[in-house]
Amino acid sequence: MRAARYLGDRRVTVQDVPIPSVGPTDVLLAPEFVGVCGTDAHIVDGEYRSAPPVTLGHEIGGRVVEIGSAVRTVRVGDLVSVEPHYYCGVCVHCQSGRVNMCPDRRAPGVHLDGGMAEFLAVDETIAYPVPGTQDARRAALTEPLACAVHGMDRLAPASGSALVVFGVGPVGALLLMLARRAGVGPVVAVEGRSGRRDLAQRVGADIVLDPTEDGLVDRLLEASGGIGFPSAIDAVGSAAVLETAIPALSRGGRLLVFGVAHPDARASISPHDIYARELTILGTALNPFTHRRAANLVHQLPLDELTVGDFPLERFDEALAAQRAGTYDKVFITPQVAR
Repeated sequence: MRAARYLGDRRVTVQDVPIPSVGPTDVLLAPEFVGVCGTDAHIVDGEYRSAPPVTLGHEIGGRVVEIGSAVRTVRVGDLVSVEPHYYCGVCVHCQSGRVNMCPDRRAPGVHLDGGMAEFLAVDETIAYPVPGTQDARRAALTEPLACAVHGMDRLAPASGSALVVFGVGPVGALLLMLARRAGVGPVVAVEGRSGRRDLAQRVGADIVLDPTEDGLVDRLLEASGGIGFPSAIDAVGSAAVLETAIPALSRGGRLLVFGVAHPDARASISPHDIYARELTILGTALNPFTHRRAANLVHQLPLDELTVGDFPLERFDEALAAQRAGTYDKVFITPQVAR
């Protein structure tokens, strides 16, 4: 079968590799759509620890083509999404219910072979049927949606309260959709690209601001009714966003750091301000125990508002360039489509 393999040193190539074997509890999938995300770019750039040579792709939607003798949860022909993590189960974090903090987790598409291939075998425990749709592209969006669901769980914005989201990339858009469904409002989006500002309005933002215009913090405070936001999300991963978001919070406000900043990035913040206004800064990582909920939600959200670019395996370099440039709201690899 064909597979897009990261070889290390920024090199990705399509190779012929064996079709994976199927054990008693395994599910063999034919991935139809596999999302290209910032993590893939970080892997290729050497900024995210992986285990090359490895087949990329962790946002996976595909059909079941074979099941092992002991599989109970899916059938051949089912549309499934993959929750791309195997946890050790024995560390203090796993046994305390915080599996996403497991230091020994292994992820398909990062440490293990992932979905950018004609076939992928995973244990049935991470193959989730996706109800309510037969759209494999939506199934592939279940993984980032599950991360967004976990982030919203962490932030816990109250219905009827204001929220600002910095960055309307694919996950920022998902966060806006979830906020709208939760009755949060007014919802304000901050986004520098005009096309993504339009997307923000289509998926639920009440007010959209351009951060390149002067006086952003003043405009944010005005949009919040003058008191600041009780909830804010950095969906960019930027020290500059952190430095802007904190002054825009209300007393007792909460900031969720969702975007993945460069490991060397540093922000200048005031500890006294955090103390005096009783602010909370939260991290959020991965999607512990939220994949099922996301699979149940994915057919209900306005995902058709996203502009998409589909690329066969052999055009991975073009797909990654499109992801980096933001040419589309979301970029996918289509392993079943020949060049």
